[in-house]
Amino acid sequence: MNPLYAELQWLPRAPGDFPARLKALANSAGSHGRELQELALCSLDLNQLTKLAKAIGKLQSDGKSLAPLTPFRLAVLSNSTIDFLVPALVATAARHGIALEVIQPSYDQVAQEALTPDSKVNRSNPDAVLLALDYRALPLKLSLGDAEASYATVLGVMGYLQALRDGIKANSNAVCIFQTFAPPAETLFGSLDRALPGTLRNLIDGINRELAEYVSGSGDVLLDIAGLAETVGLADWHNTQLWNMGKFAFSDELIPLYADHVARTVAAIRGKSRKVLILDLDNTVWGGVIGDDGLEGIQLAQGDARGEAHLGVQRLALDLRKRGVVLAVSSKNTDEVAREPFEKHPEMLLKLDHIAVFQANWNDKATNIQAIATELSLGLDAMVFLDDNPVERGLVRRLLPQVAVPELPEEPAYYARTLAAAGYFEAVAFANEDLKRAGFYQDNAKRASLQKQVGGVDAYLASLDMTITFQPFDATGRARIVQLINKSNQYNLTTRRYTDPEVAHAESDPEVFTLQVRLADIFGDNGMISVIVCRPGEPGAWEIDTWLMSCRVLGRKVEHMVLHEILKHARSAGIVKLAGTYKPTERNQLVVDHYARLGFNKLHGEESGLTRWELLVEDAQPESAPMRVVSQGFSSRPEESLV
Repeated sequence: MNPLYAELQWLPRAPGDFPARLKALANSAGSHGRELQELALCSLDLNQLTKLAKAIGKLQSDGKSLAPLTPFRLAVLSNSTIDFLVPALVATAARHGIALEVIQPSYDQVAQEALTPDSKVNRSNPDAVLLALDYRALPLKLSLGDAEASYATVLGVMGYLQALRDGIKANSNAVCIFQTFAPPAETLFGSLDRALPGTLRNLIDGINRELAEYVSGSGDVLLDIAGLAETVGLADWHNTQLWNMGKFAFSDELIPLYADHVARTVAAIRGKSRKVLILDLDNTVWGGVIGDDGLEGIQLAQGDARGEAHLGVQRLALDLRKRGVVLAVSSKNTDEVAREPFEKHPEMLLKLDHIAVFQANWNDKATNIQAIATELSLGLDAMVFLDDNPVERGLVRRLLPQVAVPELPEEPAYYARTLAAAGYFEAVAFANEDLKRAGFYQDNAKRASLQKQVGGVDAYLASLDMTITFQPFDATGRARIVQLINKSNQYNLTTRRYTDPEVAHAESDPEVFTLQVRLADIFGDNGMISVIVCRPGEPGAWEIDTWLMSCRVLGRKVEHMVLHEILKHARSAGIVKLAGTYKPTERNQLVVDHYARLGFNKLHGEESGLTRWELLVEDAQPESAPMRVVSQGFSSRPEESLV
């Protein structure tokens, strides 16, 4: 069994005082989320995960805070035994910033729990339901060589899965996480099994294809267990002795790996996937030390084993950038020397145009990473730092614990695989806008440079030649709207989370006012940068249910222009008052004065920090910003004005 996956080797080893630190948690005061996450960020075996889960349960039962971990309630429906799995899920979720509560119904009660309105699962009002089904739970019937009967079996299985999903949606409206199915290692015909209709391998392949297509348009989530099982090997995944003895769907040695994949999926649902890959250069992006070996001495050539290993890192970085991950550099080097391979080496795949922020100096790596986060207007918890040097990795982990720092093996050939295996950039949906994200943040760096050259904020904003576009929610923008709602934290007044079906319902409800906001400027299109949901409140009032914005457009008075648009539609609808709530979290202190800055009157505040605000529509006179305004989708033709 490959230890990279079985032992989660991208994580550092557990500290020697792991048991003592767990024991100390129970006696300490204050919030415990950070320390729990720090312990969970180690490679833990099943026994250690179980102990950590017990410590989490004890803290919760004692009423102690797990902040800043995000609460999430997950129900698990399975045809297999999950008793050992549940504590592993709880402990592993802390690694990914989640305070997980697992709802575990009775063994093998999948249909009963999904379809009965008052079942344990449906009564629990879960955020998501994990359909952790093994292929043995499916109504599969072999029909060797009969394509028509084989397809009918696949459709029958899909009908069963859809019925489970419909029951969950009708009774709890939770997100469904569907697992693909890992086929058994044994075959009837050998290689022919995959091609011959009606074999078990062929049927399961067909079901997985249909399931992936179904989930992609449903607003639910796919967890590719078939792919995971193939990665570690089907023979290692399936332990037939454990199935026969206790109905365990996969090897107990792989429970930590499985739990990590479930937890990273839950974290992605909550928008906690990383956004930035920060690269060290010497012996990471290329072999050798550019300052010592010179341009000709570093190893990057095709046909050279070490050179190709480092090209593998570059290739993965470029592929990640294509899907929207932002690339940055943090290197202890003279800036001019560090840039030389990007500009002059013929084998370099990465170019300077691919790098959003380039920090090459003699500062420590933690300082450089903080500078990168500031320039990109992103939190440290959005960062992944890749460095071959264990001393540098340890320093960043100690000084910046929010930054993800994978352990790397001695052999560079496995750097790229290790980074990919860690799953820092896990996604549960993909919108066309994701393809442009790296460019958005790269353009932000150019804007920051321009601001240094242009005198005064107003002159700077005018020089950007901005166009802001307002539209109501629609099906085209829905995937991005859901993504923003579930990942935006810093500029989010209430941090309410909505699923795809809930956003679709708001989209079609005539009583709900919605806005999706886009911004473009001389450097390019920023894409969708803000989402607004207003619901009916008291008579003649709109309650601002959701107001969030991407942090990359802070400081451009976008919020003032959004308020202008809300007021325009409020007046048209006969609304006389806007009401808003600020609900504080650890990460949204940035907007504590949001309503005050926009001219709202404070009604009251609570000890928790929650505040209530109102604005009389008739009296409101918010500031304006130098940008062109386009309002479309609200009438037969777009409205355009220049403010």
